[in-house]
Amino acid sequence: MSMTQALTRVGEIRTEISALQDPTAARGASSAGTTGASGTAPGAGAASATDFASVLAAVGAGDAQGASDLFGSLLSSLTGTSTGSGTGSGAAAGASDLAGLFSSLVSAAGASSTGAAAGTAATGTTGAAATAGAVLETAKQYLGVPYVWGGESLAEGGLDCSGLVQLVFGAHGVDLPRVAKDQMRQGTEVASLAQAQPGDLIVQRGGKHIGIYLGDGQMIHAPKPGRTVEITPVTDASVTTIRRVLGAGAPS
Repeated sequence: MSMTQALTRVGEIRTEISALQDPTAARGASSAGTTGASGTAPGAGAASATDFASVLAAVGAGDAQGASDLFGSLLSSLTGTSTGSGTGSGAAAGASDLAGLFSSLVSAAGASSTGAAAGTAATGTTGAAATAGAVLETAKQYLGVPYVWGGESLAEGGLDCSGLVQLVFGAHGVDLPRVAKDQMRQGTEVASLAQAQPGDLIVQRGGKHIGIYLGDGQMIHAPKPGRTVEITPVTDASVTTIRRVLGAGAPS
């Protein structure tokens, strides 16, 4: 399940819960739920999108406990309930749907859904201990998210290139500056793609664009308005510099 599909499903569930709890507000909830799922509406819808993005980031990092805690907060904001309570059959049904969605995401990421539901702690990765594999899994969760100039969270409707990089690495405890010109000064320089490793930063156009190297001559990035986060080929000719921010080269 992609990030966009998951957020859309959250919006649908929120609409169903609103209709069951307050039928007179169903039409308004439908509009707010749909817009909120894409992160473009203010209020509860936007907050839900942001919260769910945090859940997905925690899942991608292998932090089952953190994902479980964030999921509980999300569930409460959407339904007025927690995982162990309900305000009626409608809310309970919505909560069940959300719980199932959360469980499937945890399973897909290779985390233990049983452990997360029971509150069992899982080992995550932070700072210099973050692994390239975990970072790339988190990055891929944003495939299909629209490019929005200045976007640094799904609550803004999408992400720009440096916003994607900052969000992905931040989920693993690697603190990067906000803009590409500053991000390109972090870590240590890598001579060429031949020496590049998955998780390195690929800087292009003199520092006006940045993405994350996947390996095998490919990068994941938010390219430009009208496009979405995608995977594309990269060559030395298109690269301004390559920076390694994981491991020994990670920012302090």
